Amino acid sequence: MTNHPAPQPYAARLAALRAELAVRGLDGFVVPICDEHMSEYVGAYAQRLEWLTGFGGSAGTAVVLADSAAIFVDGRYTLQVRDQVDGALYDYQSVPATSPAKWLGDHAPQGAKIGYDAWLHGRPWARATQRALEARGACLIAVESNPVDTVWTDRPLPSLAPAVPHPTALAGVASEAKRAEVAEGLTARGADATVISALDSLAWLLNIRGQDVACTPVALSFLIAHADGTADLFIAPEKVTPALRAHLGNAVRIADRDAFVPALTALAGKRVVVDPERAVAAIFAALENAGAQIIEDRDPTVLPKAVKNATEQAGQRAAQARDAAAMVRFLHWLSIEAPKGTVTELSAAAALHQFRRDTGDLRDLSFDTISGAGPNGAIVHYRVSEATCRTLEPASVYLVDSGGQYPDGTTDITRTVWINTPDGTDSEPPAEIKDRFTRVLKGHIALARATFPAGTAGSQLDTLARQYLWAAGLDYAHGTGHGVGSFLSVHEGPQRIAKSAGGQAGTGQELLAGMFLSNEPGYYKAGAYGIRIENLVLVEPRSIAGAEGVYFGFETLTHVPIERALVDGALLTREDEAWWNAYHARVLEIVGPQVSGATLDWLQAQCAAL
Repeated sequence: MTNHPAPQPYAARLAALRAELAVRGLDGFVVPICDEHMSEYVGAYAQRLEWLTGFGGSAGTAVVLADSAAIFVDGRYTLQVRDQVDGALYDYQSVPATSPAKWLGDHAPQGAKIGYDAWLHGRPWARATQRALEARGACLIAVESNPVDTVWTDRPLPSLAPAVPHPTALAGVASEAKRAEVAEGLTARGADATVISALDSLAWLLNIRGQDVACTPVALSFLIAHADGTADLFIAPEKVTPALRAHLGNAVRIADRDAFVPALTALAGKRVVVDPERAVAAIFAALENAGAQIIEDRDPTVLPKAVKNATEQAGQRAAQARDAAAMVRFLHWLSIEAPKGTVTELSAAAALHQFRRDTGDLRDLSFDTISGAGPNGAIVHYRVSEATCRTLEPASVYLVDSGGQYPDGTTDITRTVWINTPDGTDSEPPAEIKDRFTRVLKGHIALARATFPAGTAGSQLDTLARQYLWAAGLDYAHGTGHGVGSFLSVHEGPQRIAKSAGGQAGTGQELLAGMFLSNEPGYYKAGAYGIRIENLVLVEPRSIAGAEGVYFGFETLTHVPIERALVDGALLTREDEAWWNAYHARVLEIVGPQVSGATLDWLQAQCAAL
């Protein structure tokens, strides 16, 4: 059943925004999901797009004109946006087939003034949009204050939760050593400073964590790192504790968040490295207006953050083992309760959350659990609500994508489960579903078994995971793998495994030993079911006799059984079976000692050789 959003309050909110734009002399405004740090997931105070439209995904943009409006999402949200956003208010637009800039180039009135918040957009976006508008004699104008905030009368305040030290025993490298490495790089570039505005970069560099963004342990703040190894941290004073001051030491000066722009102005005449992919347009504008010389380059923390040290790798293995036991307890529970027809998407997600809490080490989920029964599983980034919640029906497919934030690691796992009938009879999955599941499984195995030379980019491996779906004329509209942080963002760049079409960020990044990624091919039949199999992997060196050069492969980090009932054994090769058997033997070795009784019996059955 499709759930159509009620026209209120979103029609009233859209009307209020249009009235505010008219007062300001603007003909339109662009509303992204973003914050001042260009974060993927943002705090409640920055959820402007959801407040305005009802769309709850993590990526999207709305463009509002006086007499029309459109909402732009990629393939992950094609179904979700239609369920959550009223088509009478917004035209649905698909990225990358189009973009806000292209749409404005076609729809903006001649001579229009289109507003944007320079603290919520990157400079490349602003430049591209300005070029698109010029063809219509229109212009892009940076607003002094966001008009959405003016009409959003009950907008939440930014979090004031304290920032806390992240121990070197978990980080593996002290902040002083990290800052020294950044300083060395700045000196080599002839630069005086770099602006660090991405929250996970700042958290990694200073070895601090926070509670300001749901599912991501970061603290709202900005940082200017200098070539002498010192740094200036701009953060709300309520967030600063004596423990934080002691941890940062004298080399990190602490100032109020409001002092950030004046500090940028004080860099007049300095050479400053700024990342155009991770710093908003307002930062560039402040530096340019002050007369600083900007060096556009990647945030110097991005690559060292992505290449995990031995301590972080060991922590991830420990977190994965702990999380796997929670998942096994959940899947065993599900195998008993779901056939009764009383488990819902919401109650299943709540039960899984509790199993993770029971580990005693959970700090947060790493993202909102995707708990999709039947047709809801076909919505790639589905977010269950009271309005959309379905019961897990016997003889149907259930997809659950979830993860946890632990002090030693960040997890992300997807399992697709066949819900049995109460008595176990008449519950053989349809041949089509088994075929699709097995093709996804074969792609997952092919990527997991890959060996590749140094210099290989994620885009060069993507085909391995899609090949068996492609052979049947099938595909999926999302990337195959994303980077993962160490008790940080569950989606971390620059590494990525995905099609390179459209110049997607990260697809050209070579994979380096120490990088964490996901391996998550899938298949989605709209209105019917969704399938995804996701494990996390670690890029590691491969020793090959006679190899000419350096080669890498993947260590699989996730250890949870894959649904046996959905496998069509006739499609598996001997190599596929060997991988399956070795993988499940390892699952039993790691998780078996952590569970007992009926849960252990269930696990042993699931891990039996094919």
